[in-house]
Amino acid sequence: MEVQKRIESKLASAFAVEHMEIHNESYMHNVPPESESHFKLVLVSKNFAGKLPVKRHQMIYQLLSEEMKGDIHALALHTYTPDEWQRIEQTPESPSCKGGGKS
Repeated sequence: MEVQKRIESKLASAFAVEHMEIHNESYMHNVPPESESHFKLVLVSKNFAGKLPVKRHQMIYQLLSEEMKGDIHALALHTYTPDEWQRIEQTPESPSCKGGGKS
């Protein structure tokens, strides 16, 4: 869980986090056991107020730029303001992997 912990730490120090979920979805892909390469992130922060989703994602990608260069192969981002999260309060489901030779 080294990569996941690093992601959590960076996000917690950079954003006013009201809710955060990081799911390691590597097991759903054609990677070795115990891999940390495919993640789903749900992040709720007042830092996202007034920002379009693409800007929110850019903020996260910039923060995690080192991890994105090597450790992270895929990062599904679900970013919300506290008001947006209050309306849905559920983590989106991830689709099944269709590539990489996995059935």
